[in-house]
Amino acid sequence: MRALLIALLAALPPAFVWSQQSEPPSPPSPAVRTLFWEDYRRGWHFYEDPEPDVAPPKPSARAAEKATPRDQRPPELIEFEQLQKRLEEYRNIAIIRPTEANVRRYMELEARVVRQASYFSDVAQRVAWSTPDLDMTLQGRPVNARAIEVFDREQAQSRNQSVTALTGTHVLFFFFRSDCPYCHAFAPTLEAFQARHGIQIVPISVDGGGLPNFPQFRRDNGISRTLQVTQVPAVFLAEPFTGKITPIGFGVLSESQLLERIATVTSPGADALVPSTTRRVSLQ
Repeated sequence: MRALLIALLAALPPAFVWSQQSEPPSPPSPAVRTLFWEDYRRGWHFYEDPEPDVAPPKPSARAAEKATPRDQRPPELIEFEQLQKRLEEYRNIAIIRPTEANVRRYMELEARVVRQASYFSDVAQRVAWSTPDLDMTLQGRPVNARAIEVFDREQAQSRNQSVTALTGTHVLFFFFRSDCPYCHAFAPTLEAFQARHGIQIVPISVDGGGLPNFPQFRRDNGISRTLQVTQVPAVFLAEPFTGKITPIGFGVLSESQLLERIATVTSPGADALVPSTTRRVSLQ
C-alpha cells in the first residue's frame, strides 16, 4: 500500500506536489464577493447586476411630529376650535344621556357662545356705523321709508334721462299678433311710453294683422325667427346704426319695468354680464 502511494505521488507534476506540501490550508474567509476574474468558475464573460442602492430609513411618525414645529396659528383660532369641539361633545353627551347635569352643562356653554356672538354683532354694528363703506344700509336700496322715497325718485329720474338719451340712436321693436289679447292690453302702455320719453316704437306683426293703437306696422320678414321670438308680446331694444338688438322682455310690462330694463341693458359693461342675449342683425 505504501509503495502504491509513493508511485502516485511520483506521477503528479512537481509544482502541484510543492504547493500542496508548502502551503498549509488557510482558514475559511468571511463571505466576500470576489471579482469575476478571480473566480475561474464564473469566467470572463459572467454578468452580475450591481449592488442595489440602499435607501435611507424613513423617519417614524413620532420623529416627524417632533421635527414639525408647533402650531403657528393665532391662539384665537385654536381657542375657537376647542370651544366648538367642546360644545359639540357636550351636546352629544346630553342627547345620549339627557340627565339634568349633562343638559345644564351644555346649555351653560351654549349661552356663553351666544353671548360672545351677540357681543361680536354689537361691535360689528358700531364699526359699520363709523365706516360708511362697511354700512350695508347705505349700499343699494335703503331700508328707511323716507329714504326709499328719495331713492325711487332719484332712480326714476336717472332712468328717464338714460332713455331720453337713446331717442336719437335706438328704437323699440314690438312683436305682436293681432289675435293676442295681451298684445292689445300692452299696446296702450307702449304708445304712452313713446309719447312720454320720445323713443320710437316699431310695431312688427307676426301674423300680418294690426292693432288699434298701432295702425301703421311692419310685417314680419323673418326677423322674429332670427331673434327666436316664440312668445308675444315681446320687446327688443335695437340700435339700427350698428344692428345691435337686445331683448327687454316678454309679456305685459309696466312703464317702470320698461325704464328699469332699458337702463340696465344700456349701462356700461352690461353686455359682459349676459353676452349671449345680444345679437347683431342687419336692419337694412
